Amino acid sequence: MKKETAGAQTGAAPLTGIRVIEICTTIAGPACGRLLADFGADVIKIEPLDGDPVRQMGSHVGEVSLYGASILRGKRSIAMDLKTAEGQRLAQALIGKADVVLENNRPGVLERLGLGYEAMSRLNPAIIYARISGYGQTGPSAHLPGYGAICEAFGGVRHMTGDPDRPPSRVALATTDYLTSVYTAFGILAALRHRDASGEGQVIDAALYESAFTQMESLVPAFDKLGKVPMRQGPNLPSMAPNSLYPTADGGFVLIAANSNATFDRLARLMNRTDFLTDPRYSTIRARGQAENMRYIDSEVADWTRQQDGRVLEKSLQDAGVPVSRVLTIEDIFEEPHYRARDMIAQVAHPELGSVSQIGVTPKLSKSPGRIRCTGPALGEDTRDVLGTDLGMSPDEIDVLITAGVVHNSSRKGA
Repeated sequence: MKKETAGAQTGAAPLTGIRVIEICTTIAGPACGRLLADFGADVIKIEPLDGDPVRQMGSHVGEVSLYGASILRGKRSIAMDLKTAEGQRLAQALIGKADVVLENNRPGVLERLGLGYEAMSRLNPAIIYARISGYGQTGPSAHLPGYGAICEAFGGVRHMTGDPDRPPSRVALATTDYLTSVYTAFGILAALRHRDASGEGQVIDAALYESAFTQMESLVPAFDKLGKVPMRQGPNLPSMAPNSLYPTADGGFVLIAANSNATFDRLARLMNRTDFLTDPRYSTIRARGQAENMRYIDSEVADWTRQQDGRVLEKSLQDAGVPVSRVLTIEDIFEEPHYRARDMIAQVAHPELGSVSQIGVTPKLSKSPGRIRCTGPALGEDTRDVLGTDLGMSPDEIDVLITAGVVHNSSRKGA
């Protein structure tokens, strides 16, 4: 592994000693690999010679991919042409020494390359394959391509996103990809525990649409028993008020969530609207969840909030014990002391940029916390290291592979 960033914690992280071969592109797979690397796994990322497309996404400083610096952090990058017989042989050798293969290709791709689970488990019976795809490895739609946004539509989530009088909207973030990355990491940890007990590897089948669909948990039994097909609610929480975005005098918004009777009581008293507490239309959670009552409460709360500055309002609600937050921009977040106090905006050393701000490590472990060991590597930055250190190849042998175009080694440092 490369030298750790200055200020990194010392001591073994919980996944130290676990080797992961990442054969992934774009978001869900690389995000899962980043999570594993944060907690100590040695993640060797096999990239095509032209690199993971994630390196072309987001903002850049010159040739430096700021997204790549973060989502590829803590990993080693080897650039390799897996369509060549020699590239396949090298990948097989790496998998033979690994604990986990993390991949998000369409089902069947690795099999055609001779790198599927059945073939590799004969070489390494304890190998765990974590397979991320749009629709899973089985079923009538398994062969279809599926990005996170496509699978949000298929999983029912897109229908529930946006305002009821407008077409379905989207969250301008890769939410389903990141949710799938966490489910996959959970599956890997469960499979490692099973392997510790049995010595057996196995396949983890993580589908993007299924990760999206799990967010529909409350809707499944309601449709089954009551035939309910819910509609988009905009900023509101269905059947719950007040729980929405409310305007402020400075042009911003606050999200107030007075879900329980106790918090609603505190909000009503702060608003000088104790009449809410004795009116049967508003005095219980269920009554406040009726559509007409929700509209009235939200309107009254909005009339109250739009007369006040967002920061002042937020503070008064917090002091009253009412869950609230201003709707923060990324600029606001950089100024928010809570993020700094919990190391959620980390300064990570970068060989070209000096340092780069990145999201911190989550979750927090009290005894064996994760850490950011290094910024994301440049494409093929670790090719020589992986082939030489991990596979025992000589410099001359590696030079032959570079000349033949089987692998690429970068002289640049950092994504």
